[in-house]
Amino acid sequence: MAEYKLLLPSMGEGVMEATVITWLFNEGDQVKEDDSVVEIATDKVDSDVPTPVSGKIVKILKQKDEVAKVGEAIAILEIEGEGESTATEEAKIETQAPDAETIKAIEEPLNPTATSHVEFSGDLYLSPLVKSIAQQENISESELKTIKGSGLEGRITKEDILAHVSNRGSQPAPQAAPVQQAASTPAPKAVASSAPATTISTSAGDEIIPMDRMRKIIAENMVKAKQIAPHVTSFIETDVTNVVKWRAKNKDMFEKREGEKLTFMPIFVKAIVKAIQDFPMINVSINGDNIIKKKNINIGMATALPDGNLIVPVIKNADQLSLSGLAKAINDLAYRARNKKLRPEDTQGATYTISNVGSFGNLMGTPIIPQPQVAIMAIGAIVKKPAVLETKDGDVIAIRQLMFMSHSYDHRVVDGSLGGMMLKHVHDYLQNWDLNTEI
Repeated sequence: MAEYKLLLPSMGEGVMEATVITWLFNEGDQVKEDDSVVEIATDKVDSDVPTPVSGKIVKILKQKDEVAKVGEAIAILEIEGEGESTATEEAKIETQAPDAETIKAIEEPLNPTATSHVEFSGDLYLSPLVKSIAQQENISESELKTIKGSGLEGRITKEDILAHVSNRGSQPAPQAAPVQQAASTPAPKAVASSAPATTISTSAGDEIIPMDRMRKIIAENMVKAKQIAPHVTSFIETDVTNVVKWRAKNKDMFEKREGEKLTFMPIFVKAIVKAIQDFPMINVSINGDNIIKKKNINIGMATALPDGNLIVPVIKNADQLSLSGLAKAINDLAYRARNKKLRPEDTQGATYTISNVGSFGNLMGTPIIPQPQVAIMAIGAIVKKPAVLETKDGDVIAIRQLMFMSHSYDHRVVDGSLGGMMLKHVHDYLQNWDLNTEI
């Protein structure tokens, strides 16, 4: 018999570790190839780790609530064969190193006013979160090199840099040379917690509910997003009568033909994608003084979960999908999100996000821009209202299907003209929807 080390697989760019939630098998249990053996949690999504081989679990190396690094062994299996763990190397799930362009984009300073502009070498790979903390705490490149990383191949993890900051005391890090301070909002000193500094009093009968892991992550990300991006929001009311009529005409046929529900969401996404193609500078991210213009159009779709938490699965390359393809992709992601079937990569890579606040009966909303995107659109409830229509015979009042949309954008790179025109183009595409559109 031979030993096989089950490794924590790569879970996407920027994800370097995961927490063990629960083991689905015990030591001594037999498992078959592709069996899910352990549930893990990252800062993106919960998922299962399958075993690529059949065998017996002889030792669990990472217990519940322990953190494992990508590429680290989490269990040892006994499998058929001889020799020292030869199967481990053959079936090992490799982590892909980012290419030089990706490394450069990640490692350029997020805030050039915090430290001098430097080029980081490839052996100083930092995840976006670690990079953000380094910039916020004014940690220079030379100081970063003194931190002993506990991650894969000696990489610095969040825990490593936070421990360094804690031991650093109140003395600021030495800086190479003074730089001109930009006229912008100073970087926040901490984003790890949204808890207030004061103690909140409680009264008899109050219930104290500890935040679950996902809620803590949402809280941290929302505070960080608001601290980084100066939000501006524009609003518009859109007549979507044609959209409502078109969906009513096609939904039964589509469900019979495809076995899929036809919701309004693929229509909204289609209009947003067209508007992004009209205004590609909405499809960007900020990296210090650099604007990264994204080639792919990946639409994040804010989805409420049954437990009240929120997750944002991503429609990859939405510009390459037809209406039918969008409907299938959206239904699939929504179903898997609500049934905890999403893979880590399903929540990564969004370049623009849509939030359907109308699904809760809300007329409008002002959503928070998820980092590192620079804009998000909220779709309100569709409501019948009397509206003034211009006709060749003069103005008339008619009952129309109206809907508010709001566009929140990052004023560092998106001004009112760009943010407003983007919103107006989505409005125009929806209001002028062709009733003969094929699906």
